[in-house]
Amino acid sequence: MNRTDAFLEEIRAEFPNFRIEKKRDSVLQKAIHVALVTVTLGGQRMYLTHYHTVLFGVLWVPDDWDAMSDDERYILLRHERVHLRQRRRMGDIPMAFAYLVPVLPLFLAWGRARIEWEAYVETIRATAEIYGVDAAAKLREPVVRRFVGPDYGWMWPFPKTIHRWFDEALASVCAELGGS
Repeated sequence: MNRTDAFLEEIRAEFPNFRIEKKRDSVLQKAIHVALVTVTLGGQRMYLTHYHTVLFGVLWVPDDWDAMSDDERYILLRHERVHLRQRRRMGDIPMAFAYLVPVLPLFLAWGRARIEWEAYVETIRATAEIYGVDAAAKLREPVVRRFVGPDYGWMWPFPKTIHRWFDEALASVCAELGGS
């Protein structure tokens, strides 16, 4: 059994209703895509084709899910399991509110940033475990770009804060892994 299938068994043991669906097959996901293109003035045009989204216990995946390697899927699932746990902890409505509103839906979305920070720490951790700390360190620029750019609606427009958070997260992961 590959790493992804084994991890999917773990997720389904914790979240029995969890399933994976294609974004292209969902009217709701297509509507979200149109809304994101609109509110970001075209800045976020890759929601359907490049982003994986947990919504109401379903992982909505773009078509490239099938082309991802076992390790890539495993790392992504580690990130998304954090969101599943956040949903369980917070509830659907409070999590949706935190993700979409505080403080502003665009340009200063503290709630969304906090939710994603927690999940991206797991991405950093999983990447370091699979590919090594150097590979995890190379996530810095793409992650910072996501936080300060249109991908997540400019959710945190302070790159220095994201760099500082990334340094702390990477140092914590290195300590967990025994300084490797």
